[in-house]
Amino acid sequence: MNTLKRAKQPMPDFVVKTLRENRLGQTYASRPPYQRNDYLSWINRAVRDATKQKRLNQMLDELRAGDCYMGMAWGGNK
Repeated sequence: MNTLKRAKQPMPDFVVKTLRENRLGQTYASRPPYQRNDYLSWINRAVRDATKQKRLNQMLDELRAGDCYMGMAWGGNK
């Protein structure tokens, strides 16, 4: 059952590769579905590659920190 209110976004290969290289795949997978989808939508909407990379880097930083989501405080998977 899909509980997302927006269309499910595809995960680009470069995102898969980067998550794997940074060993953040499990951390990403532990985020709620809406967050994973929002991150991908945000990255996918970028036109310029530099913007995609900047957004991907922000997502990685937030996954590492564990206490924020899209620049906002987040309580985590408690």
